[in-house]
Amino acid sequence: MTSRKTSTPGRDNGDKYSVLLPTYNERENLPLIVWLLVKYFGESGYKYEIIVIDDGSPDGTLEIAQQLQGIYGEDKILLRPRAKKLGLGTAYIHGMKHATGNFIIIMDADLSHHPKFIPEFIEKQREGDYDLVSGTRYRGNGGVYGWDLRRKLISRGANFLTQVLLRPGASDLTGSFRLYKKEVLESLVERCVSKGYVFQMEMIVRARQLNYTVGEVPISFVDRVYGESKLGGNEIVSFAKGLLTLFATT
Repeated sequence: MTSRKTSTPGRDNGDKYSVLLPTYNERENLPLIVWLLVKYFGESGYKYEIIVIDDGSPDGTLEIAQQLQGIYGEDKILLRPRAKKLGLGTAYIHGMKHATGNFIIIMDADLSHHPKFIPEFIEKQREGDYDLVSGTRYRGNGGVYGWDLRRKLISRGANFLTQVLLRPGASDLTGSFRLYKKEVLESLVERCVSKGYVFQMEMIVRARQLNYTVGEVPISFVDRVYGESKLGGNEIVSFAKGLLTLFATT
């Protein structure tokens, strides 16, 4: 991608990383993902905050988040709940309004994305002053663990179709483990119209259109430990429709 540089405050002293964690029925997973985030940020020494955006989970996720806030402190764990499930894009917009970091990290709260990769994301971003860094399951030693053959075929097929139709300049379009410069994420979310499974893909396609620079870090993706996967037949149909819409309009 050609470079469209954006300002990056003090590379050593001024940087702060705001982790956005949209949650829905993640009471079993949230304590462990937060503990891991605190561990790896603590070990690496980067400034951070974790913003939990719970969408009215009926399983008591918000109550667990409140307990975690009591343990780790209100400066580290920010709770920004919403009354009901309103979608991933609006969750990011909501979270960004409260983020004090100049970098935003988005990831799933279901333990499929391991926080141990975050220091690598940060190093990669600094190395090339990238506008965004995306975790990839399809390069280097990246991979997927815990999926059956059907899920792997769907993911690979979706990624292949996207590469052929959109030529996005990144190897993993449907992943949702990424680091953005805050102003870049704001710019992209403003322009995205997709929902659900297609949203992450559109973010990369829009980044290409705007000539933002994209770095990649190989990651291991592990299927959720607790709870049910949110990928079903409806999501696959939505993905196909969204892909065709993007192909026709970008």
